[in-house]
Amino acid sequence: MLTATPFLSGAVNVPLVTFDGAAGTTFKFEVLNDPVMGGRSHAKWDLSGDVGVLDGEVVDVPSLKAPGFVTAVANGKFADASSAASGGLTLHVRSTTASYMGFRVSLYSGAGSGEYACAGGGGIPFSRGCFKAKYTVPVGSDFTPVFVPFANFTDLWSSATGEPTSTCAEDKSACLSASKLHSIKRVELWAEGVDGKVHLEVKSVSATATTATVVEAPSEAEGAAGVGLVKACRGQTEPMRLPSTYSPAALPPAALPPAALPPADNTTPDPFHA
Repeated sequence: MLTATPFLSGAVNVPLVTFDGAAGTTFKFEVLNDPVMGGRSHAKWDLSGDVGVLDGEVVDVPSLKAPGFVTAVANGKFADASSAASGGLTLHVRSTTASYMGFRVSLYSGAGSGEYACAGGGGIPFSRGCFKAKYTVPVGSDFTPVFVPFANFTDLWSSATGEPTSTCAEDKSACLSASKLHSIKRVELWAEGVDGKVHLEVKSVSATATTATVVEAPSEAEGAAGVGLVKACRGQTEPMRLPSTYSPAALPPAALPPAALPPADNTTPDPFHA
């Protein structure tokens, strides 16, 4: 009897940021050092070939006796990433300071000021819409894809530490939804809330998602009637009529996941690959 079998049907990849000069993904990034109450954190932003480089140090704000931040920011009209809403952000990065635990990334989507929202984190009036999440960079000399699920982002976070004050799981209004991903206007790469040297190299930032499809097992009633529904299976979206008595060997190969196909018989003509 057929069973429900999920298998990979495709993936979504929406490039948002590159540093190779490509139209639509190349934006001017500028560094912003912590300006709050005499903050002394500092950094610089440079391009090295097709790689963006954030290099600096996060130190305590003297009056607060707590770590400040540095960030590289770009404003513009970024690609529509709503098709990847079920996935997350993939950053191709490497770092000589991979032990640093304060790397964050934010996306702004709103009708107001991205600069204002990404300074307030929802903690001051009209400062919603700057969605932030933390990530870590693996140790190594190679560029590595780092995946940050959109479910980890929130636009309710502390402007003092960068930590969430309410997560997407706790407050649905804080979630980075498809409608928000449709109109991204600001991208920021942060080092925040943790003292230490920072060196981050970024090759690209993309919105990515992997979709799965399922071959659904026919119910007993459908089996008795000789009708099996095969949904989203290798492009087959219409009901597929099966014989009243059936087995995997009786079905066309295009309707089955690879594991269900019978062994090949080289002596029998193959009408599907003639």
